[in-house]
Amino acid sequence: MQQDRQDVTYPGGVARLYVEAPLAPGASLMLDEGQSHYLAHVLRAKPGQRVRLFNGADGEWSATIEAIAKKGVTLEVEGLTRPQAGVPDLWLLLAPVKKTPLDYIVQKATELGVARIQPVITRRTIVERVNTDRMKANAIEAAEQSGRLGVPAIAEPAPLERVLAGWDTGRAIVFCDEAGDARPLAEAVREREAASWALLTGPEGGFDPVERAHLRSLSCVIPVTLGPRIMRADTAALAAIAVWQSVRGDWR
Repeated sequence: MQQDRQDVTYPGGVARLYVEAPLAPGASLMLDEGQSHYLAHVLRAKPGQRVRLFNGADGEWSATIEAIAKKGVTLEVEGLTRPQAGVPDLWLLLAPVKKTPLDYIVQKATELGVARIQPVITRRTIVERVNTDRMKANAIEAAEQSGRLGVPAIAEPAPLERVLAGWDTGRAIVFCDEAGDARPLAEAVREREAASWALLTGPEGGFDPVERAHLRSLSCVIPVTLGPRIMRADTAALAAIAVWQSVRGDWR
C-alpha cells in the first residue's frame, strides 16, 4: 500500500509521460518545461514520488522524481513495468477538417490504436493548413492517458494524388465512400487478406467524382460503406477505425 501512495496519480490513474530519451535502469533524465510544469504545478508531485515513462521503443518504466527545480523536473528510471507492445499496422488517411474536430480525431484515433495519421488534401478539402505540432501534442496526450506504449506517427499533409502515386500496393486502402453503393466495411475487410492497412476518409464535402473514380480503379483500394446514415467527417473516421479493429485489429 505504501508503494501506491508514492505514485503520482490523477483521476485516470498513475501519471504517465511520453519521453524521447532511452529508458533503462538507473538512467537520469530531465523533463521539458511543459511536462515539468504539469507534474509540479498541475499534479503537485513531490520528490520521491513515482511516475511511469514510455518512449515507444523500450516499454513502460517506473521512475522516481529526484528533484523539482526551476530548470525542470529530474527523474531516475527504476524498473520495467510493461514490455514494449505495438499496435496493428493501420494508418489513417484523412482529409483535414476544422481545428476542433481534427483535435478530436487525433486524440480518439490514438486511443483506438492507429499506427500513423496522414493528412491528405483532396479537391474539396476546405482546411489546407494543418498544424502537425498540435496534432503530435494531441497524440502524445492521448497516448499518455490511454495506456499506449507508443505514439502514432504524424505525417506532413500531402495532396491525395501524390500519396496515391507513391503508394505501396501491398497496403490495402479501405476507402470510406460516402456514395453508399459499396459493401459494408466489416464484410469487405473480413474477406480481404493484407499484411498492412489504411483507412481513407474524406472532407466535409465528400470526395470529388474524379477522385472517386481514380480510387475505385486501384487494385489496392476497397470501397466500403459505413451504413445508411450520413456521418460527419470526424464520426466516419472513428467509426471506420472501430469496425476495422473489431474485425482485423487487436480487439478480437
